[in-house]
Amino acid sequence: MFLSNLPVIPHFLILLLLFTSLFTLSSACSGGNCQLLESCSAANDCAPGLYCGNCPPANKRQPVCTRGQVNIPTSIISGLPFNKYTWLVTHNAFSNVNAPQLPGVQRITFYNQEDTVTNQLRNGVRGLMLDMYDFEDDVWLCHSLQGHCYNITAFGPAIDTLREVEVFLTQNPTEIVTIIIEDYVHSPKGLTRLFANAGLEKYWYPVSKMPKKGEDWPTVNDLVQQNHRLLVFTSDASKEEAEGIAYQWRYMVENEPGDPGVKQGSCPNRKESKKLGSKGASLFLMNYFPTYPVEDEACKENSSPLADMVGTCYKSAGSRMPNFVAVNFYMRSDGPGVFDILDRMNGQTLCGCSTVTACQPGSRAGVCKNIPAPITGSAATPTFSGSFSGSVQLSGFAPPTSYPNTILICSFLILLMLLLLWL
Repeated sequence: MFLSNLPVIPHFLILLLLFTSLFTLSSACSGGNCQLLESCSAANDCAPGLYCGNCPPANKRQPVCTRGQVNIPTSIISGLPFNKYTWLVTHNAFSNVNAPQLPGVQRITFYNQEDTVTNQLRNGVRGLMLDMYDFEDDVWLCHSLQGHCYNITAFGPAIDTLREVEVFLTQNPTEIVTIIIEDYVHSPKGLTRLFANAGLEKYWYPVSKMPKKGEDWPTVNDLVQQNHRLLVFTSDASKEEAEGIAYQWRYMVENEPGDPGVKQGSCPNRKESKKLGSKGASLFLMNYFPTYPVEDEACKENSSPLADMVGTCYKSAGSRMPNFVAVNFYMRSDGPGVFDILDRMNGQTLCGCSTVTACQPGSRAGVCKNIPAPITGSAATPTFSGSFSGSVQLSGFAPPTSYPNTILICSFLILLMLLLLWL
């Protein structure tokens, strides 16, 4: 009865609708051709530097190609002091939700990342926050319960992660990595032995050369030429004299980590740190992660709220751009995400442009390229190929079938049914 009341559809309209549907189906991007924010259904639909994901907490359920790599700023503007750049940092970089269980370790804890440290570095992360503890007669990476490491919070020997860093620095001789240690290692010379056994001493930037009164750091070119491409900081002040490891808050200011650091409109300094506007430290670490990490919420956190907080902290620090931005689940966003925010931060600082990809080497500040859209997968990205082993791509966030393709196929079938009924 219902079907008999359908309006009569002219032949030409049906043919037009069928043609449109078929054309749209055939022209949908795939096979690595999909660009930023274009719809996707599988990981390999997206161009290099992108992955397929979505962000339901931001009411963006449609899977789209999402940025997954940093534009390394030194590949665009080189030769400036290290403290003029902004670098991506992973909070608790070792705390990988996909990390395998180790024999004798019954891990029951929270996680902050979804990727290996090797892939983090390949994707442009240049700072690693690592929590180190005495455990099992060795130095381990671990979450803390009252300053101690336990089976339920242990991730693995720290040397395994540091060897990943050593391999990366050896394979990429122009890259600089910063390690920030939350330090609970009390064994004498424990960290000194650890870094020596990992083969990282040859890259170590000596604490004796670090600027201690807020002066500029050496240029990135100088650090590379001298092979001083590893900067290490500790939260234990005694380690600077005892082991030659820089005490973090002599060299950088920092806002509060955890929930106070994500409260919009406020950017209080950490109690161990000098005031954010202090001229006595050359580096500025901006923490942006909640006290308790939630994977599904990270895509929203790492998008416009992060951009807003950068503006807040910039003002709180006396118009000073953060040098390090530390986040959880760095890959997750509503599209451009952390990577686009870093581009904008570096663009403003390095050349006075809206994004670092608009910078023109050798030109005065404010002389910018015309960049009509965010640049992804371009020559400005790292020369090595990044990848992602986490769960963002399809499991949970991006369903195995694409919403647009499903809708188009259903529309085509409905139109075909209508045509048959009308005939």
